Amino acid sequence: MKRTEDDIVLKLLHTADWHLGRRFPRFGIEAGKTLSRARRDVLERIFLEAERSQVDAVLCAGDLFDTPQPDEDFKSALLQVLTRLKWKNRPVFLLPGNHDPLVAESVWREPSFRKALPDFVHVVDQELLEVALPNDCVLFAVPCLSRAGQRDPTALIPLRADGDTRVRVGLVHGSTFDAGDWKTNFPISKDAALERGLDYLAIGDTHGFRFVPPDRKVPPTIYPGTPEQTAFDEQDAGNVALVFINRSRQAMVQKRAVGQWKWEELTVKSMEELRLLAMRTDLAARVLRLTLELRVTAPEYQEVETILGKLQGSASTHARVGVLELDRERLRLDLTNLDALSAGLPPVLQAAAKRLKVQSEDPAQRAAAERALFHLFSLAKAS
Repeated sequence: MKRTEDDIVLKLLHTADWHLGRRFPRFGIEAGKTLSRARRDVLERIFLEAERSQVDAVLCAGDLFDTPQPDEDFKSALLQVLTRLKWKNRPVFLLPGNHDPLVAESVWREPSFRKALPDFVHVVDQELLEVALPNDCVLFAVPCLSRAGQRDPTALIPLRADGDTRVRVGLVHGSTFDAGDWKTNFPISKDAALERGLDYLAIGDTHGFRFVPPDRKVPPTIYPGTPEQTAFDEQDAGNVALVFINRSRQAMVQKRAVGQWKWEELTVKSMEELRLLAMRTDLAARVLRLTLELRVTAPEYQEVETILGKLQGSASTHARVGVLELDRERLRLDLTNLDALSAGLPPVLQAAAKRLKVQSEDPAQRAAAERALFHLFSLAKAS
C-alpha cells in the first residue's frame, strides 16, 4: 500500500522489554556489568529513533525494569535519558509488565522516582488508562498489577462502539499462543485487536520481533522484542516498531534495529574454522558461546592457545570478542604418536609423558593432563 505523509494521522514508536537491571552472572563480574550497561545504552538509540522519525508518541509495553525494585543506578539511568529529551508534545507511556508490576512496593509507585519524571512521561498507574492522542486517536493502556495472572488484559479495553471512527490503539503486556489450552501469564487472545476494535495492538513480553498471528498484518498485533538481546535462544531481538496509521485507520509497521550486541553460538570442528573465526571483524559487540570440538597436534595446540588468547584478551591486550563463553572440553591433543613426540626426551620426562597420557584417558583429568603434556613437549623443545 502506497503511503504519503499527508495520509498519516498517527506515528508511534513501540518498544518493550528493556529489562533494566538484569544481571548476567554466568559471564563473570566485568562481562556481566558490560551486558547490564548495554541495556541502559540502548535507551539513547530508542529515543533518538523516535526523534528522527518525528513520532507522535512512544509506547513502552512493559518489563522496562527487570524487577519491581531495581537498583538506584538503573532508575537514575532511565531518568537521565528522559530528562535530556526536553520534549513538549511527544508523550511517552511507561507500562508496568509482569517483571515490574504495579504492586505496592513498585518503582512505579515510588514518589521520588515519579516526581523526577518529565511532564511528558506518563506511568500507566490505573487499571485502564484512556488518553486522547493527536488527530482524533485514542490509546487504551492496561498495566500488570501482579507478577502472574490468567486474565487477558485486553478484556478491559472497551469494544468499539457504533459510529466510533477514531483510531484506537491498545497497549498491554502478556503472552499470546494459538493453542487455547496453553497455560501462561496474562494470556492475550491472538484475535484481541479484531475483537476489541483496535487498529493497532502494542504488546510486550516475547523478546523477538513478530506479528501475532504471523500471517495477519491488518490490524497488526506486534511484539517489538527486547531492544538488546538477553539470551542465545532469542530470535530477531534488538528492534523497535515504527507504526504509521493512515486516515483509513490502516496501520503499517516498520522494524527498526537499535541493538548493538549479537549473541551467537558457534562450534569449531577444524583448525581452518578457528583461523577464520580469528579473522572476523564483527566480534567486538558479540556474546559468543564458542565450543571447540577438534583434535590437534602439538604445534596446532600452540596455535589454538594463541588464537584463544587473542579472542579472550589479557591484562595488557583488548579482547577480540566482547563477551566469550568458552567450552574446550572437546579440544583434544593428538597423542597417537606419543613415542615420536617423546623421542629425545630424558627418560624421566618420557615416563612423565606416559603417565600423563594415561591420566588423559580419564575425562575428569583429560584437559589438565593434555595441557601438561603440551607444556612438557614445548619446554623440552625450547631447551
